[in-house]
Amino acid sequence: MKKLFSIVPAVGMLLAGAQVNASNNAYAVAANIQTIIQDAPEGGFGHEGLKTRFIEGGAGFMGVVLLCLIIGLAFVIERIIYLNMATTNTKKLTSAVEDALQSGGVEAAKEVCRNTKGPVASIFYQGLDRAHEGVESAEKAVVAYGGVQMGQLEKNVSWVSLFIAIAPMLGFMGTVIGMISAFDQIAVAGGVDASLIAGDIKIALLTTVFGLIVAIILQVFYNYIVSKIDAIVNDMEDASISLIDLLVANKK
Repeated sequence: MKKLFSIVPAVGMLLAGAQVNASNNAYAVAANIQTIIQDAPEGGFGHEGLKTRFIEGGAGFMGVVLLCLIIGLAFVIERIIYLNMATTNTKKLTSAVEDALQSGGVEAAKEVCRNTKGPVASIFYQGLDRAHEGVESAEKAVVAYGGVQMGQLEKNVSWVSLFIAIAPMLGFMGTVIGMISAFDQIAVAGGVDASLIAGDIKIALLTTVFGLIVAIILQVFYNYIVSKIDAIVNDMEDASISLIDLLVANKK
């Protein structure tokens, strides 16, 4: 019993000492984290802050993510220019074709289509070119060539969606590699030191942030392109129906 009473104070002293050491370690970690935050570059994620953090993220994954943004934007610009050139005032074109059919026949209507840019005018031309074979042949030509024009509108759009998917994946990969490096530092040091692993964790998070930024930018343009394509396709379908009605009326 005397031994038991002599052991209890010793255990209490050990527990008290351990608690004091744990508290000191916690204060030390908090102080290190505060120092890191204070030493962080000013500017946050503004223009200058983005440049600073991009450099801090390293040339490896950051360069690849930036390349995804540049190539993706190149495809975006190409598609936007093409789609704007492909946009046609279908009501004006339909009215001009109708007037040409009434005044000069099919050849006059084909000339109007030749002088008009855009997929709708091309579809009109193909339908008028088969008008002498009958309305059914003209309708088949319109449907077939409409599919060809739709493929032209959607060209290179899949590349934009590819870079939207790749950019955050590269960021996450950089995050995983950075975390592995941080745990390697912990294993070598034999303990957790905020100042020792903060750099690797910071780089890991920066790669994810920039990957998501690239994906968001490209996603906005991608949605615009898709909506533009849908609008042109709807105009093509409405105009095709109007052309068939004109051919039927002209035949009568």
